[in-house]
Amino acid sequence: MGTGATEPMTVESSLPAFVLVEDRWRAVAARDARADGVFWFSVKTTGVYCRPSCGARLARRENVAFHGSCADAERAGFRPCLRCRPRGLSASEAQAAIVAAACRAIEAAESAPPLAELAEAAGLSAFHFHRLFKAATGVTPKAYAVASRNRRLRGALAASDSVTGAIYDAGFNSSGRFYADSSAVLGMTPTRFRAGGTGETLRFAVGQTSLGPILVAATDKGIAAIEFGDDPDKLVKGLQDRFPQALLFGGDSAFEQWVARVVGLVETPSLPFDLPLHVRGTAFQHRVWQALRDIPLGSTASYGEIAVRLGAPRSARAVARACAANHVAVAIPCHRVVRTDGDLSGYRWGVGRKQALLDREAAG
Repeated sequence: MGTGATEPMTVESSLPAFVLVEDRWRAVAARDARADGVFWFSVKTTGVYCRPSCGARLARRENVAFHGSCADAERAGFRPCLRCRPRGLSASEAQAAIVAAACRAIEAAESAPPLAELAEAAGLSAFHFHRLFKAATGVTPKAYAVASRNRRLRGALAASDSVTGAIYDAGFNSSGRFYADSSAVLGMTPTRFRAGGTGETLRFAVGQTSLGPILVAATDKGIAAIEFGDDPDKLVKGLQDRFPQALLFGGDSAFEQWVARVVGLVETPSLPFDLPLHVRGTAFQHRVWQALRDIPLGSTASYGEIAVRLGAPRSARAVARACAANHVAVAIPCHRVVRTDGDLSGYRWGVGRKQALLDREAAG
């Protein structure tokens, strides 16, 4: 599996609608930053209007009115609060803009910009910038730069006539240093990657579960893919498309036992599962996948809760992308991650399967 690859996933927003007046008042009372930009509120005793997250002393409910825009509040005769500055970016929006600018700078640079340089451009201390960046993205600036360089390499290998040229074009200062880490970066040697998996050997087999066909594929180091589907032929074609030049072998009797254990995990989730996994991804993706495996059987967690457990509370969207990049169903249980309101959200292999897996786990 590629170290930086992600797959598209539809994750419905967990942002409350804040349509009802009582919902808006609760947001103001809780200083809920999620409501910033959705509505504004005014206080008739002070003559000012604020964003919902304003830290000023909470006004009495009867003195508060709600507005759909700053212009609406000003037409009603209110002036902007000097504390929360409702016409400008909120603190969270300003921080997101800083991190986005830093990400663009890292991606555009030929080599990773020094932390001090990134912090200076953001107008922050190195310590504050490092903490802000990690809280927003889930990884350090250095790790983000490494992942960005690796993405460039994969693109360069596909387009270049020379492996060595692609290595230097991607920003590696030394081909020797790259080759030492190439397996972790690409999942195979660069020559094999460039050739679409030439020489890579994968064993695979398709089993049958009550939730439909399931493909299991493995390298000599462990399981690399567990994929649900509706058509066995399409499952195999999908594997071929990912590694068009790889050597694909049908599983032998020993491998069929692995497939049987995967099927057993689908049908009886309480069964122990200790088969080796051979999955590659970014450092953040591995942290998310491990957090998924730590969710107890029969339980669920939200994207935001996983982000908090990882020490990166603002990286819920990055958690969702890591879940979407998971090609190993059930063994890395991304089906246990739901929206904050309990809605199932999306699932690579279908929401119906996600619900069925959760129902089985809840039943014990």
